[in-house]
Amino acid sequence: MSVDTIQTQPLADAIIEAEGLIRAAPHVKTEQDLVEGLEYLAGLIRASVQSACAYDRDFPYLIHSATAQAKVGMDNPDTVYLSTVIRDDCEYVLNGRRGTTADLNFQVLGGEYNADGTPASLAAFDDRSLDVAADGTFEVRFGPARLDAGAGYIALEPGATMLLIRECYRDWSSERQGTIRIQRADRIGLAPPPPPPDLPAKRFNSAGKALVQQVRAFLAFPEWFYLNLPVNTLTEPRLTPGGLATQYSSVGHFDLAEHQAMIVTVPVSDAPYHGFQLGSMWYISLDFINHQTSLSSAQARHDPDGKIRYVISEHNPGLTNWLELTGHERGYLQMRWQRLSRALAAQDGPQLELVDFDELPDRLPFYEEERIDDRGWRQRIAARQAAVAERMLG
Repeated sequence: MSVDTIQTQPLADAIIEAEGLIRAAPHVKTEQDLVEGLEYLAGLIRASVQSACAYDRDFPYLIHSATAQAKVGMDNPDTVYLSTVIRDDCEYVLNGRRGTTADLNFQVLGGEYNADGTPASLAAFDDRSLDVAADGTFEVRFGPARLDAGAGYIALEPGATMLLIRECYRDWSSERQGTIRIQRADRIGLAPPPPPPDLPAKRFNSAGKALVQQVRAFLAFPEWFYLNLPVNTLTEPRLTPGGLATQYSSVGHFDLAEHQAMIVTVPVSDAPYHGFQLGSMWYISLDFINHQTSLSSAQARHDPDGKIRYVISEHNPGLTNWLELTGHERGYLQMRWQRLSRALAAQDGPQLELVDFDELPDRLPFYEEERIDDRGWRQRIAARQAAVAERMLG
């Protein structure tokens, strides 16, 4: 394509198509539903353009693939997501320094997100598989299968297209993120050639294609794994479909009237990471910066009987483990356990009870101990705001 012609048209057309999909989504019932959908679309546009601009398999670099401003795929508020595109016929070297977060894990994906399915998980492991030095530094290589590969080398299966890295916090206030970088092994010290004339057109076209595919995929995804479940229930812990080898999850969807509350009770876990969050019908996290819509096990209050009791409601019950609906009658429930060293069973999972909001004092065995005043609540929100600002720049 000549640089004299308009090159942004494919992206512009894709944005219009994506907006049509958002407007036609079956769960759009009110103007507020649509406003949220268009905000979601704005984040996806940003992420799609960023990914297209970073698309370089020869000189790759890591980008934030989900942020508080560009959410996708029921993003976990406790996790920093990094990703890059790769080739299955090249070798890449990943260098880093392990931080103090609860979990650092890696996943190699093949394919892409679309309305027919999700990328195949070709490899998944955490930093326990790496040789981490006393000072926290590590190196791992990815590439085609080699007989002389040795330790610290991950063979890429044919069709590998993406590396996804998740760094997961249990305690937002005390844990610190590590550092990490990726390079193609045979390009270290070299520079890429000047961009060809058709590169901008390719980027705009790629961004537009990815945008529409992601909108379609994540409108379909809940139908596969959530909405076919009975409403106001949570599944037993199960290996996360297409996810990490050491992650279990419990999922569901809620539909609560204004006078109702949901009590979710789960045993305190021995998993290094355990978290619970709410999501909107757009299959993204609710505002976790300015509202308490998620809790890691470190943030949640533990009752004396060894259980955590979350209360989900629109109205403020004055309880430490309140998860705010923020005006959402419907949405998704997601509980995760990560870095597991054993399989989870039904007894490790949550129990759910739907009650009238006014019944909470009688339904919670440690109700008085869980009380929190307005000042204490504002302190919790202020701590969330500060912690997210520190770890989720960009």
